[in-house]
Amino acid sequence: MHGWIILDKPLGLSSAQAVAAVKRNARESGWGKVKIGHGGTLDPLATGVLPIALGEATKLTGRLLDATKRYRFTIAFGTATATDDAEGEVVATSDVRPDRAAVEAALPRFTGPITQTPPAYSALKVDGQRAYALARAGETVELASRDVTVYALALEACDGASATLDATVSKGTYIRSLARDLALALGSVGHVSMLRRTKAGPFGEDSAISLDKLNALGHSRALEQALLPLTAGLDDIPVLTVDPAQAAMLRQGRLLDGRPDNHGLHLATAGSVPVALVDVSADGVRVVRGFNI
Repeated sequence: MHGWIILDKPLGLSSAQAVAAVKRNARESGWGKVKIGHGGTLDPLATGVLPIALGEATKLTGRLLDATKRYRFTIAFGTATATDDAEGEVVATSDVRPDRAAVEAALPRFTGPITQTPPAYSALKVDGQRAYALARAGETVELASRDVTVYALALEACDGASATLDATVSKGTYIRSLARDLALALGSVGHVSMLRRTKAGPFGEDSAISLDKLNALGHSRALEQALLPLTAGLDDIPVLTVDPAQAAMLRQGRLLDGRPDNHGLHLATAGSVPVALVDVSADGVRVVRGFNI
C-alpha cells in the first residue's frame, strides 16, 4: 500500500500516537508491515490536518515538511504561559485587552517576511537535546531567531478577551510565537488557546478523516477507502510520461538523454505507475527520488 491517509487529528493526540493508530489499523486491515511516517508534527493541543504517508509515499514527507501550511488559531489575551499555549504555567499577566481595530492595525507588521524566536517548549534541538526536555528540567533555553514568511494573516473574530485569526505560513513558522509576539505588540500578553491546521501542502480539511472513522474502517478491514494515491502529494508537479524501457533505466538510476525542454522537477510515470521524481535539464533526465512500485 503506497499513498496517504490524511488524519483530522483530535485534541490530545500526539503525532506519534496518530502514526501508531494508522499502523494498528493497517494491521487490522491485513496490510502486514507497512512503512509509515507523517508530514509535519502537530502538537497534542492542536487539531486538524495531519498527512500520514504509507509505503513509498514516505519518501515524500520531506516535501510536506517544506510545504506551506494554513492554521486557524485563537489568542487568549491577558496571560502569557511558559509554553505559549494553554498547557503551560502562567508566567506573566496584563490588564490590556486590545479591540478589533487595534488587532487589525497590527497585522501588517506580522505579514510577509518576519523574524521570530521559537518557543522554549519546542522540538528543536539545543546541543543535541530537545528544547522542551531542557525547559521541563528547569534549564534556561535560548533559541536562535529565524526568518519565516507569513503569506496571509486575517482576523476572523475579536471579543476583547481573545482574537481568532487565519494564517498561511512558510516552513518553520511557529504559530505560538506569532500569537505571543502579536499580543506583545498590542501592549498585552497572550497565549494560543486554540490551534487547528486547516491545510498542509496540497492536503486540506476536505480530504481529512476523523480518528473514529479511521478506526471503524480498520475494524472492518476496509482501510483502503481512506487511502489517497501517492501522487496526491504531488499535484503541483508536472508529469513526464516515459515508456517501459525508459522507466527501467530510471529505476536503475541512469540518466535519460534528449529532454531539453520543460526544465525542472517532474514526476516520471509509466502509464499510471509513478516511477520517480526527476530533474529535467539540458543534460537530460536525472532521478531525484525513485519509487519501488
